[in-house]
Amino acid sequence: MKTYQTILSTAMITLVLASCSDPRTSETRESEVAAETKEAAETEESRPSPLMVKEGQIAGKGFKVQYGSPSVKGRELWGDLVPYNVVWRTGANEASYVDLAEDMSVEGKKLAAGKYSLFTIPKETGPWTVIFNSEWDLEHGHFQYDEKNDVLRVDVTPVWEETSQESLSMEVENPGIVIRWEKLKLPISIN
Repeated sequence: MKTYQTILSTAMITLVLASCSDPRTSETRESEVAAETKEAAETEESRPSPLMVKEGQIAGKGFKVQYGSPSVKGRELWGDLVPYNVVWRTGANEASYVDLAEDMSVEGKKLAAGKYSLFTIPKETGPWTVIFNSEWDLEHGHFQYDEKNDVLRVDVTPVWEETSQESLSMEVENPGIVIRWEKLKLPISIN
């Protein structure tokens, strides 16, 4: 019986000591962290809709836009993939957002300095509604959109071009920011 108690005690002490120590070396832990970092970078690179950041000056003021850039891939966009009369995240994946270094004017209406998610409501005919929302860091775009956080809504007339652009782009250019995708050109006046 005493031998059984000794063996049992020794086994328990061994288990406790084994569970308290980390058998991995520092090199092993560093290797695992490096592998996780590499995996995260590869995931970012393999996004179907790459994350894009454009920065520039509008009327001498700093302006930045970040968005997921989807591709047409032969799909029917307007009225199908992007429905009419429904809030669209204006990009892919997480919500697109703008960052204004100073107060600016959008389509003649004041917008205070800060970060805003950017949404649009596409229309089959007539002007589209462009929305700046105070909840700028939305992981799932329009699925988390809440109208009560709208800071500014403006109407912008789209231009339909002859040539088609495969990937969505948002460029800081005259008259402020221009969104292009497929045959759409949506020039948003900012100053």
